[in-house]
Amino acid sequence: MEKKAIGFLDSGVGGLTVVKEAMKQLPNESIYYIGDNARCPYGPRPKEEIVEFTWDLTQFLLTKNIKMLVIACNTATAVALDEIRKRVDIPVVGVILPGSRAAIKYSRNKRIGVIGTVGTIGSNVYEDTLHEKHPDVYTASISCPKFVPLVESNQINTSIAKKVVFESLEPLTKMGLDTLILGCTHYPLLSPLIKKVMGDKVTLIDSGAETVSEVSTILDYYGITASSQEKADKVYRFYTTGSTKMFAEIAANWLEVNDIQVEKAILPKNN
Repeated sequence: MEKKAIGFLDSGVGGLTVVKEAMKQLPNESIYYIGDNARCPYGPRPKEEIVEFTWDLTQFLLTKNIKMLVIACNTATAVALDEIRKRVDIPVVGVILPGSRAAIKYSRNKRIGVIGTVGTIGSNVYEDTLHEKHPDVYTASISCPKFVPLVESNQINTSIAKKVVFESLEPLTKMGLDTLILGCTHYPLLSPLIKKVMGDKVTLIDSGAETVSEVSTILDYYGITASSQEKADKVYRFYTTGSTKMFAEIAANWLEVNDIQVEKAILPKNN
């Protein structure tokens, strides 16, 4: 099992923020990643469609004989995590619980904000999880539907991005928050702009990065962690249902790796 790869899936390039952290924390592990860029974003879609799409990506990764699945997408985690766990016989990890735990840990005044897609915010999954862990926590949530398209079109450093981020987050700046959960794995790519709007006193929680610590714990629990001897044989493979060129440009920039090889994914149901 330890020679197998960890599979990561996302609606697009956002899950690369999780992969970046995995490359740091789990240097011996092989990684297979698929982004459903052709059908991104997932946030506005009906629940049934999100489950269907997430299962499509899961099936693709299962053909690669992965040992663990990371749903590196908040919307897919909120809607499809339980269903996917029922269908597979490998560990499956989502990004919401680790992010919620971290927010409670780092918040001093227990006033926590959450930003995410329409689907994630509409599900109330973060609020429910936060209140379950700490009944007295105050939460404020808003959806930011324009953020994912900015990231997917590689416009994170434009004046348009600055304007969109400011206009979207301005209401949260008046709520006395000291912690903000980036409840979409695309959002860390906009973190410099988010930080500028929210101010230095607000701690940003990258739910994806927090997830990798949990992945490490589960690997150890099941005894499937790759050993240092496997490091020389590790591989990173990236797949997308959309433009390989655009994906490669974003991935190379974010992961700080030259010559990213990205393959076009043919999903099982289309074979």
